[in-house]
Amino acid sequence: MWSVLSVPLLLLIPVSVLCTDCPKDCQCRSDSIFCASRRAPTMPLVPQYTRKLYVFQNGILLLKQEDFAGMDKLEMVDLSQNQLSELPDRVFQSMSSLRNLDLSGNKITHVSQHSFFGLVQLERLYLYSNQIQTIHPDAFSSLIHLLELKLQGNQLTSLPALRMPKLVLLDLSFNHLPPPGPEDLQMPSLESLKLAGMGLRTVNEELLGNLVNLHELNLSSNQLTAFPQVLHRARGLIRLSLAGNQLGPLQAKDLKPLTELQELDISNLSLQGLPEGFADLLNLRKLTLAENPFNCLCSLGWFPTWLRAKQITLDRTEETRCHFPPLNAGKVLERLERRDFGCPPTTTVTVRPLKTTTAQLTAATTHSTVAPTAPKPRIPKPGQGSEPNGKDGPRHPLPSLTTLKPRTVPPELCPSKICLNGGTCWIDQQGQLGCTCPPQSSGTYCENTEELDPVSSATVIMSKTSDISPGSVTSTTIQLDLHRYIETRPFIQGIRLTYQNLSGPDRRPLQLNLPATYKEYTLRGLRPNCTYYVCASPLGEAVGRDSSCTQAHTNWHVHPNNTADARITPPSTAMLGPAVALLLLLVLIATAMGVACHLHRKRAEGHLQLDTPEQELDGVKVGLDSAATFSKQAEIGDSVQNGGLEHEIPLMQETANNNTATLKPSYC
Repeated sequence: MWSVLSVPLLLLIPVSVLCTDCPKDCQCRSDSIFCASRRAPTMPLVPQYTRKLYVFQNGILLLKQEDFAGMDKLEMVDLSQNQLSELPDRVFQSMSSLRNLDLSGNKITHVSQHSFFGLVQLERLYLYSNQIQTIHPDAFSSLIHLLELKLQGNQLTSLPALRMPKLVLLDLSFNHLPPPGPEDLQMPSLESLKLAGMGLRTVNEELLGNLVNLHELNLSSNQLTAFPQVLHRARGLIRLSLAGNQLGPLQAKDLKPLTELQELDISNLSLQGLPEGFADLLNLRKLTLAENPFNCLCSLGWFPTWLRAKQITLDRTEETRCHFPPLNAGKVLERLERRDFGCPPTTTVTVRPLKTTTAQLTAATTHSTVAPTAPKPRIPKPGQGSEPNGKDGPRHPLPSLTTLKPRTVPPELCPSKICLNGGTCWIDQQGQLGCTCPPQSSGTYCENTEELDPVSSATVIMSKTSDISPGSVTSTTIQLDLHRYIETRPFIQGIRLTYQNLSGPDRRPLQLNLPATYKEYTLRGLRPNCTYYVCASPLGEAVGRDSSCTQAHTNWHVHPNNTADARITPPSTAMLGPAVALLLLLVLIATAMGVACHLHRKRAEGHLQLDTPEQELDGVKVGLDSAATFSKQAEIGDSVQNGGLEHEIPLMQETANNNTATLKPSYC
């Protein structure tokens, strides 16, 4: 993929070559040279008047000082996506006018003291997506005019103190670095700081206090368990991302001090709603709420209207959907109306006067608006749904279905285009909706697409050794040992468990998200005598990346009463014969008498009919429907109350891993 800096200029290049000394397999225009996908291990020979040089995806293995000799007019060099493993000392020293240097997407492992010697005018340095493990403490000391430094996606475990008086953007995301402090980042002009995917549990308060010009902060995909109150020190924040953490429910007081906030990303936080007063505290222009299991009840009915009234852009709209109740499951949150949230309609009552006096005319024009308060969802008590070991883990309770008035609704249908990238939509018996994704996509709605390496993918499936292993197995449970998986991946933010029944006709995979502290986990509610395929992958990454899989077969279910029943001696046939005959005779006599009385009464009334009235059949049907509805609601209610939610509610699917094992015969 070409560098972003190169795309606008590349579009301006004509098909023909405009200069006579243009390098072979390159395209030239004025003082710019483009050598995209040239496929050569060395640098091309370019004229000295060149100001902008793009040599990306060329397969270059090594740089030499001679490659840039006499090129003191160069201002832009793009060497991204080559095969560079090192930067020789002083290799760029002749480029005293260089302002932009892109070395991203290479295989550089070390930055030495003199790697960037001579680049006194450099303003932007991109080193992301390399394999950098160490940086010399003085590697950037001569870059006094540097404005942007991107180091994300490397293998750094430590960082030298960075003293850069003019730096405005720093990206350290997805490195294994400890939380930086004020002594590590001495950058008084810094405006944008990105610390995503670093496993952070806290944010240094003194650091934020020193960064007085900070306007953008990205803390996504970390291990924050609560809203960092230290963010109140950064009152000038305009853009904030907390996506993909393990935060509890947000409160209005958390965001109230951030009065300048215009863009907020709180996606993938397991939010079921928004805090009361959210609409009154933020002066937003852009909001991201994707991948949250929203309960689309009346308490959230204000949200779509508020978005439209304030003209707020909801980013990733298609991924911001309802999870509950089943009637709204899978619907795009922004496109709902207030009535779709189950809010009672607003009624207007007019008082009509008996006499046309002045005071009564005034009363007659008075309207009172009555809006009954929506019932609050019932939250399970702390003792319900606890962990198997007795320890209460984090909970995201579902509203009890018993709080909703039963009503007749049409059968649920999959909304159009809910599953992206070729995914298949399905609905279970409780009305919960989900998507079965093809191999090269993942996510709740198959929204994530990523090319999987066929070799690595096959290795995961065919590997003889696995970092997860099944332990104790019963007819409905499989205990998983995750010790090795967690120990070999100390920086993952969580574990995504994907399991599917290979024996039954329904092979749709189910997913559960677990914290990285669960070294053992028990899958429950499984079917007896079935083979299950279980895979673990890092939470937040595409399914199939760094996965480890295993198989286990559940046992047959044996009823404990079989043995006792075998010892009961059946009654003698000779004793049963007369009793049965006498009982049958009494039943026949009673039936005959009942029919005779019924016919006699009908003849007396003149309404003798030979067929059963349709009204009677309808009455029986209505009674059966009511009984079936009550039984279904009781069944669903019990599954919610006794579900034992292990960690969090998987998006857009029912709680498949409940503690109430089903003892029905298996059809697998």
